[in-house]
Amino acid sequence: MEPALLQGVVLVVTGYLIGSLPMGVMVARLTNGRDPRSIGSGRTGGTNALRAMGPGRGLAVGVLDIAKGAAPVLLAVAVGADQLVQALTGVAAVLGSCRSIFLRLHGGRGVAAAIGAMLIIQPIAVVLSAPVFFGVIWLSRYVSLGSLLGSAAAGLAMALLVMLGFDPPVVLVYGIGAVALIWLSHADNIGRLLRGQERRLDSLNREAV
Repeated sequence: MEPALLQGVVLVVTGYLIGSLPMGVMVARLTNGRDPRSIGSGRTGGTNALRAMGPGRGLAVGVLDIAKGAAPVLLAVAVGADQLVQALTGVAAVLGSCRSIFLRLHGGRGVAAAIGAMLIIQPIAVVLSAPVFFGVIWLSRYVSLGSLLGSAAAGLAMALLVMLGFDPPVVLVYGIGAVALIWLSHADNIGRLLRGQERRLDSLNREAV
């Protein structure tokens, strides 16, 4: 195997393994908090960690999830990997967040990890999509809807930046891949939204312990 190809494979696998780190479970165990898998959606990300452990530890999980998305892409940049490998490493980190090898392919929704990777790959897309993410949550009180529409906006922002010549088309490997994984991981949320049964943000505060 050629050195560049071997390096790419190692980086992508590393991205998946780092993305697989179940920060919600780890924070719960280290702080004697409630395991987020035991409540609500059973997911391990920041939203369900907020529901299980309250705002402080929920925020910590969110920040750590962002970091685990950014770290492997930063590593790829640091060793001089090309942009395709950087993009694939970011996608792998999001996949690990959604389907963790440490949790028998269970995990979170991948949103925070996707934000972390995108902050390295194209931070402008994060800035452009942030008003959609926060605005939808504020207006609808649905975190899932904000995540879905915010991720779609980020993907569209990346496409626009490619069209304007700011980025090469290869970055869309990350944009399309990450958005697809986020939407797939929200399949149950989409069903509840369509049925009018999705949990609102206000319910998280009532359920937090």
